[in-house]
Amino acid sequence: MLRKPALSLPFINVDRLLACGASIFTRLKQPLGCWIGGIVACCTMRHRTLILPLLLCIGLSGAARACDTALMLAIDVSNSVDEAEYRLQVDGLADALEDPDIIEAMVQGQVAIAVMQWSGAERQVLTTPWTRITAPADVAALSLDARLTQRQIRLSDTAPAEAIRFALLQFAEVTDCARHIIDVSGDGTPNAGSEVAVARNEAERQGVTINGIAIESLGVAISGFFGRSLITRDGFVITARGHREYPGAIRRKILRELSRVMG
Repeated sequence: MLRKPALSLPFINVDRLLACGASIFTRLKQPLGCWIGGIVACCTMRHRTLILPLLLCIGLSGAARACDTALMLAIDVSNSVDEAEYRLQVDGLADALEDPDIIEAMVQGQVAIAVMQWSGAERQVLTTPWTRITAPADVAALSLDARLTQRQIRLSDTAPAEAIRFALLQFAEVTDCARHIIDVSGDGTPNAGSEVAVARNEAERQGVTINGIAIESLGVAISGFFGRSLITRDGFVITARGHREYPGAIRRKILRELSRVMG
């Protein structure tokens, strides 16, 4: 909803003008540009040169505050993750959200962010619903929420395909965001659920990007699996050597995902 400008212009009834333009763009079901066009169409030729600069300012202001990215952070809490490793993940996320560069990028891009925990085929929990970032205070509150979030799932398998499908359902609430991204962190390969590559392909068809943090203990088996079967063609994998490297990895990953916002 656009806010009515608090001004008066000579020979122009602003209330009537706004209502007229809104009526035109509502009937046509067109975006903001047609709302502006509708108002201009309601003006007499004499008044168009007065009202058009104002309307362009309104339109640019609205466009600047559009949501650039909806980011779903999917944290692995399967049986292979002990309590200390869980704390490293959530504290690492909280610390990353206190990083000045991340705060700047999230506010500038009007990012929407949510957090989920996942493990077995029927074990996914949305722990932090979509939060719209419009000011640094929003990021600070999100960081505190992440740090205080308790583990919701224990003693369960590893089913990333079902985690992807659960995350995809959540994007129905943030359709206004230009990009939809799922961040999957994990320290193991699947031992339950359906084929991960099929779920990955579903995400690609919906225009959703999947990135990953592979938490390795030895070798690169998990990173290889993420690269082959989990991330989308426009996605990437960051490898953390153990859970203790996770805090640095999540910071690098979020910065990379928001790099378009930061230019």
